[in-house]
Amino acid sequence: ELGWPRPDPAQANFDAFNSNHLLDSEPPKHTRLRSLVGLAFTPRRVEALQGRIEALLAAQLDGLREQGSFDLVSAYAEPLPVTVIAELLGVPEEHRAQLRPWSAAIVKLYEPSAGAADQAAAEQAVLDFSALLRELAAERRAEPRDDLITALVQVEQDGDRLSAQELIDTCILLLNAGHEASVNGLSAGVQALLRDRRHWETLVQAAPHEGSLPVFRRAVEELLRFDTPLPMFERIVLDPVTLGGAALNPGDRVALLYASGNRDPQRFDAPDELRLDRDPNPHLTFGLGIHYCLGAPLARLELAMSLRALCRALPDLHLGGPDAAQYTGGFVIRGLDRLTVQVG
Repeated sequence: ELGWPRPDPAQANFDAFNSNHLLDSEPPKHTRLRSLVGLAFTPRRVEALQGRIEALLAAQLDGLREQGSFDLVSAYAEPLPVTVIAELLGVPEEHRAQLRPWSAAIVKLYEPSAGAADQAAAEQAVLDFSALLRELAAERRAEPRDDLITALVQVEQDGDRLSAQELIDTCILLLNAGHEASVNGLSAGVQALLRDRRHWETLVQAAPHEGSLPVFRRAVEELLRFDTPLPMFERIVLDPVTLGGAALNPGDRVALLYASGNRDPQRFDAPDELRLDRDPNPHLTFGLGIHYCLGAPLARLELAMSLRALCRALPDLHLGGPDAAQYTGGFVIRGLDRLTVQVG
């Protein structure tokens, strides 16, 4: 069976996790997993979060103006998506501080530059998170609640259920995918808007209006295209194919450059320009086909609501100088480690 990353004793738990979730599975396994998970992780469940997201954003924004200058990533972009996916899953509050570090450690193994220290950290993160999820799944079997872990424990289709390991690995994937795009997409998007203030002012003017969320939803699509949070991912060739004169054979690893596709002049007029009203916008940020991101509706909702709330609360936001941005250095997952902004 073909898969990536290739088996390595030093990352046995990471490899086992990778083999039991949607990201690196193909039909018929992928079809079965996606069908079962999709019955629990529904668009209706996501849309029901709007009220809670508004309350969380209001609490985060309270006091930021008084700070004058702050790091947008840690103070605003990170807390919401981590809290939302934790609440959605049903992870108790006392464990939530561990979720972001676990996710950061796990996703580093998708980077080409990952070393032995990254490998060890990812292994430990998978072990620790798995232990917590095993405990929570057992609790939900005994005492069901209104959360995603309970839904995944109970989901059934034609007598088929997720195995205990599939459930755990699906929850880890949902954590990772459930906030990485939102954190990186929001911080990079705000940076792009503040660099060309015309666009920021356009959204500031729209923000106070009650029915403005569709304006922000469309803007988010363009921001995700313009600065792609997941610029590249690797896949394994399953069937012989020739692309651009290069012969690809089963087992070959291929880098899919989503960011390049998002700037394709054959699909986008003036692809290097930021156009908040771009329509249509067939960007590849959430993938394509059977591997289209299951969490895309949640990321879109969080991003649109977060951007609107920021424009409403801090319309006079500016970048904190020429060195305001510091990137994490990731190539597969591209994000800002820090974005200093100032009010006024």
